[in-house]
Amino acid sequence: MTSHVARLYSLALALFVFFLTWATVGARPWAASAGAGAQKDPRLAALSAREQRLRHESVVVQRLVKHRWAVYRAQLAKRQSQIAAAKQAQAQAAAAAPSVRVVSLPPLTVTRTS
Repeated sequence: MTSHVARLYSLALALFVFFLTWATVGARPWAASAGAGAQKDPRLAALSAREQRLRHESVVVQRLVKHRWAVYRAQLAKRQSQIAAAKQAQAQAAAAAPSVRVVSLPPLTVTRTS
């Protein structure tokens, strides 16, 4: 084969056949007829059971987290109202207390002779 065009065509045909075979094998058309037999595999059955358990645990955990979050929000609101009441009581106590006066006196100097 000395013709470059023939080499390119043969290379293109070989690549086309390669990718066509790859797509056919990747699609696995024979696996559809064995669909009922694939579920009898004990590993797949165990995997399916584990998946169901994990889904159930996930629902239970989500429910628990929602409950805990609701309790936390209720406690937080109660605590914030307590803090606001304490601040208000402190402000009222500070307003009722007499204010401090700062008095500036001249310096005290004592001179004695003995």
